[in-house]
Amino acid sequence: MTKDMTQGNPLVLILKFSLPLLLGNLFQQTYNMVDAIIVGKVLGSSSLAAVGASSSVQFLVLGFCIGFCAGFAVPVAQRFGAGDYSGMRRYIFLGTCTSAGIALVLTTLCAILTPQILLVLRTTSDIFENARIYLLVIFLGIPFCILYNFLAGILRAVGDSRTPFIFLVISASLNIGLDILFIICFKWGCAGAAIATVLSQAISGILCLILILLKYDILKFKPNERTWSSQIFRRLIVMGLPMGLQFSITAIGSMIMQASNNALGSLYVSAFTAGSKLKQFAICPFDAIATSVSTFAAQNYGAGNIPRIKKGVRQGVLLGVLYGGFIGLVLIFFGRTLSMLFVKSTESAVLDASGKYVRCLGYFYWILGFLNVLRMTTQGLGFSNRAVFAGVGELLARSLGSFIFVPIFGFSAICFCDQTAWIFASLYITPTCLLCIRKIERDLKKGSGAIGSEA
Repeated sequence: MTKDMTQGNPLVLILKFSLPLLLGNLFQQTYNMVDAIIVGKVLGSSSLAAVGASSSVQFLVLGFCIGFCAGFAVPVAQRFGAGDYSGMRRYIFLGTCTSAGIALVLTTLCAILTPQILLVLRTTSDIFENARIYLLVIFLGIPFCILYNFLAGILRAVGDSRTPFIFLVISASLNIGLDILFIICFKWGCAGAAIATVLSQAISGILCLILILLKYDILKFKPNERTWSSQIFRRLIVMGLPMGLQFSITAIGSMIMQASNNALGSLYVSAFTAGSKLKQFAICPFDAIATSVSTFAAQNYGAGNIPRIKKGVRQGVLLGVLYGGFIGLVLIFFGRTLSMLFVKSTESAVLDASGKYVRCLGYFYWILGFLNVLRMTTQGLGFSNRAVFAGVGELLARSLGSFIFVPIFGFSAICFCDQTAWIFASLYITPTCLLCIRKIERDLKKGSGAIGSEA
C-alpha cells in the first residue's frame, strides 16, 4: 500500500497522490462547514458568531499540532525514499512518544486558559458563554487531532494518501449524523457541534491506528528500534517545531485580524465566519497539491534526484496557479450566494458583508499556487527553519492591516488583510525555495550533502 515516488511521471504521480488528499481535505472542511450550516440555520447568527469567534485560536493550536505532525513525517519520507526502513521506523517510534507528550501539555494548558483566550480575542458578552463551551470541547479533543494527523502524515510519507482519505469520509459522514443528533434532537447547542467534531476526528484517528497495526508490516517496530536517540529526537524537533510554528505564526496574524473584526460587532463576526468557511474550503486543493509536491520532493531528495525535484515543483506550481484562477472567479461571482449555506436568506446585511469578503479574496487566490507549493516544498526538503519566515511575513502583514487600517476603513480593511499577507510571504518563499534546491544540488555534487540535513 506504499508508493515510491522516485520513479514514474512526476505530474501523474503528483495528481494521483493529490486526489485522495484533496477529497480528504474537502471532507475535513465539510464537517467544519456542517457545524456552521446547522448552527447558523438552526440556532441563528448569534450562535454562528459564537462558533466562529474563536476560529483563529483554533487554527493557532490545532494548526501547531498539524504542523509538527507534518514535520515529523518529513524525515520518514526521506528515509523511505533512501530505502532505510529501519531508520524510518526509529523516527516513527520517537515521533510517537514526542507527540504523546505534546498532546498532554497542550490539552491541559488550553483547557485551563479557554476563558482568558476569549477575552484576549475581545469576544463580546452576548456570545461569550457559547464560545467558551465550544472552544473548551475542541481543546479537549486535541489528542485525537494529533493522533489522526500524526498517523496520516506517516502514511502519506510512505506514499499512501488513499487510506487517510477513506477514514475522513467515514468520520465526515458520521459528523453530519452526530450534528443532527446533538444539535437538533438533543438540543445541545454549540457544545453539540463541538462534540460531534471531536468524536468524528477521534474515530478517524483510531481507524488509522488499527489499519497500521494490521496491514503495514513496514511500519511495525522491531525491538532494537524502540530506543532513545538524541540525534533523531533533535532532528524531529528541528523539523517539527518550525513547521508547527509556521502554522501558529500564521494563526497569530489571523487572531489579530479576528480580534479587530470581533470589535466591529456580531454582524461582521457572522459575516467573517461564513466567509472564512468558504475561504478554507476553496484552499483545500492548494493544500493537497502542496502536500503532494512536498512528499514527492522529500522522497526524491532521499534518492538524490534533484532534476526530478525541479520538474515536480514546476508542475505543482502551475497546477496551483491554474486552480487559483478558476476558484477566484467562482468566489467573485458567486460568493454572496454561497454564503447562504451558512446564513439565512433574510439576513441580507450579513450576506452582503460575507459576499464582499470572499469576492475580494477571489482576485488574489492564484498567488497561493506559488505560496503553498513552494513553502511545503521547502519544508519537505528539510529547510523548515527557513520556511517559517514566510509565516512571519504573513503575521506582519495581517498585524499592520489590523492595527492601522481596520480602525480607519473598518470591515473593508479586513477584506484585504489575507491577500496582503499572501503577497508578503510569496515574495520571500519563492527565492528561498529556489536557493534551497540549489544548495542541495551543490552539496550532493560535492558529495557532502547529508540526506535530510537542516541547513
